[in-house]
Amino acid sequence: MAKGKQMLYTQDGLKELTDELSYLKNTKRQENLEAIAVARSFGDLSENAEYDAARNEQAQIEARIKELEEMIANAVVVDEATIDAGVVSMGSLVKVLVKETNTEKEYSIVAPNQVAPMQGLISDQSPVGKALIGARAGDSVSFDVPSGTIHLEVLEVSRAKNDK
Repeated sequence: MAKGKQMLYTQDGLKELTDELSYLKNTKRQENLEAIAVARSFGDLSENAEYDAARNEQAQIEARIKELEEMIANAVVVDEATIDAGVVSMGSLVKVLVKETNTEKEYSIVAPNQVAPMQGLISDQSPVGKALIGARAGDSVSFDVPSGTIHLEVLEVSRAKNDK
């Protein structure tokens, strides 16, 4: 199997991937096989919507399992203890000033599988995340968007709080 692109994850981010994989393999896959068996019992498969839906779900489950296995195989876990807390990196909590609107925003830099923009969780692979990686408090960064360029001033950098 060819090695895919390595992706950075926090320990929590990798745990989310492995938990989802375990759930799909050990629970969801079995539930789907039972749904296929029940749908088969309805008779003629050529006009059996339940059977078709269960088979489609099976394909989606298997595709996601394969995707998760590849993501886990290519995961690189960031050792947060060795990271300079004053430099933006995976797991950082960053407060910025958006110069165009003179508003403050706070972002947590997370792995792609943890992204939730409305909660301020952005990927290190996003335009904002890429611009912020490596920055320190006092630095100015910018990134391009379809409507132009956004300029940010980094106000504070700290390690994200782990509430788990």
